[in-house]
Amino acid sequence: MKVGIYTLGCKVNAYESEYITSLLKEKGYEICPFTEICDVYVINTCSVTNTSDSKSRKMIHQAKRRNKNACIVAMGCFIEANKQNEIEGVDILIGNKDKSKIVSLIETYFKTRKPIKNLYNDLGTEFENMEIHSFGEKTRAFVKIQDGCENFCTYCIIPFVRGKCRSKDRDLVIKEITSLVNYGYQEIVLTGIHTGNYGVDLGTDFASLLERILKIPNLYRLRISSIEQTELNERVLKLLKNPIIANHLHIPLQSGSENVLKRMNRKYTKEEYHKKIEEIRNIRPDISISTDVIVGFPGETEEMFQESYQFCEEIGFSKIHVFPYSKRNGTAASKFPNQVDEKIQKERVRKLTELSSTLEKSYMEKFLGKDVEVLIETSDSTYSIGHTSNFLLVKALGVFQQEEKVLVQLDQIEYPYCLGTIKERIKKVDETLVTNG
Repeated sequence: MKVGIYTLGCKVNAYESEYITSLLKEKGYEICPFTEICDVYVINTCSVTNTSDSKSRKMIHQAKRRNKNACIVAMGCFIEANKQNEIEGVDILIGNKDKSKIVSLIETYFKTRKPIKNLYNDLGTEFENMEIHSFGEKTRAFVKIQDGCENFCTYCIIPFVRGKCRSKDRDLVIKEITSLVNYGYQEIVLTGIHTGNYGVDLGTDFASLLERILKIPNLYRLRISSIEQTELNERVLKLLKNPIIANHLHIPLQSGSENVLKRMNRKYTKEEYHKKIEEIRNIRPDISISTDVIVGFPGETEEMFQESYQFCEEIGFSKIHVFPYSKRNGTAASKFPNQVDEKIQKERVRKLTELSSTLEKSYMEKFLGKDVEVLIETSDSTYSIGHTSNFLLVKALGVFQQEEKVLVQLDQIEYPYCLGTIKERIKKVDETLVTNG
């Protein structure tokens, strides 16, 4: 049978879809592009914004139109957020539990041709174990170490659709990463819904996990997908001295207005956030720090937006992911007065996106004339492309294999690329790095 899989949303969804792909392949299913006529379509949905909801619905309808006789499987956050509602055209409904049962659910459906609805009022406290040994044709592999969030930021639906914090057993994390490294993956990305909160349910913590991971032989690069500034404690900061940890952190800000931060129920002040960034840059002066910012939060005045804008400018992020506030039913902020007009939201998105572009190019310019290590991800007949540790996207003349490491002198910027000249291949003897630094 042919299966088409479509993934929306975050890196956790990407990991889960890769795991589902591996399960289906093991059972003899043929994985095909989602645009082809398939016997089964799997849509791994997202519900972080209204746009995510809309796209989730759209992909479900597209699949049904493509083959009216196909089995349509819809799973994930959009399904959890709408489990009280009928979702037309879906044969198998799964929320954020039982994704590991995908094969048996599909087989049951084809035997009975009866709709299946596996939805729960409570996702429980057990982490649903998944393990992958390869991550498609990609150079970097995601490893999901945690699920759930209990921060309850007033704008966010995720704690309601992902449930309580649940962590993967530490030994299983080490086993999975070791397997991926042995398989040839040079870069591992740790991901979760609330990654830095790892271990809260297991009597351990994120720093302890990092210490173990950094001892895995031949691990070239470890990237942390996202981490809250409140979780960058002294032990984690000390580990940043280890060169295996990528020279890039994504630290959500959400607003640079003190008033808005409080009403968002974020767990820090502007001063605390600023101080943390300074501590990080004292350890790694050239680190790339990206962030998320929401504009148009209920009650955000023009003065508050300007405060947020100026704070982002002052921090000097390497990139800002800008989102207009999206009203999510069931969250505290959906009931807040003074909802901001959509036109005002769009204008604020435009302004902050322009600032992000300026800051990003300014950060890239710091490395002109310098030599950087690049992990090659793709090549055509002329150029090779890859990322540096600090997530610069580098394009250089010369054809190299995926996973090769090369030293590149950066010559100019042709956004989104840094163009450079390859100086030398980094020999394999250099792959075993010091892991206790």
